[in-house]
Amino acid sequence: MRGFFKPLRQVRESAAPIKVDVVEKGDAYVVKAEIPGVKKDDIQVTIEGNQVTIAAEVKRESEQKDGERLVRSERYFGSVYRSFVLPADIDEAASNAKYEDGVLELTLTKRAESAAKKLTIQ
Repeated sequence: MRGFFKPLRQVRESAAPIKVDVVEKGDAYVVKAEIPGVKKDDIQVTIEGNQVTIAAEVKRESEQKDGERLVRSERYFGSVYRSFVLPADIDEAASNAKYEDGVLELTLTKRAESAAKKLTIQ
C-alpha cells in the first residue's frame, strides 16, 4: 500500500495569463481581454493616465467521483493581472466595459488634448 495515495504525476495548475488585443479606432482604444471562467464581479479595471491594469480573482474547482465515492477533489484560488501603457491618456468618465463569454471588452476614450499654453515673459 506504500505510495497508494501518491499522485501518478504532479501537475501544477496555475491561472492562465490574460491575453489582450488592443485596436485604435479614431478617438478610442478597443481592448479585448480573454479571462475565461471568471465572474464579472471578480474583475477590476484601473486606469491611471495612460496606464491600464486588468486584475481578476480566479477560482477553479474540480472533482472526480467514482459512483458515490469521492476519489479526488482539487481547488485553485489565485489572482492574475495584466498592465500596459497606451500612447494617449484615457478619459475614465467616457470609457466603458462589458464582459461576456469570457471576454472583457473595454472601450477606452482618449482624453482630449489640452491646448498648449504660452507663457508671457515679463
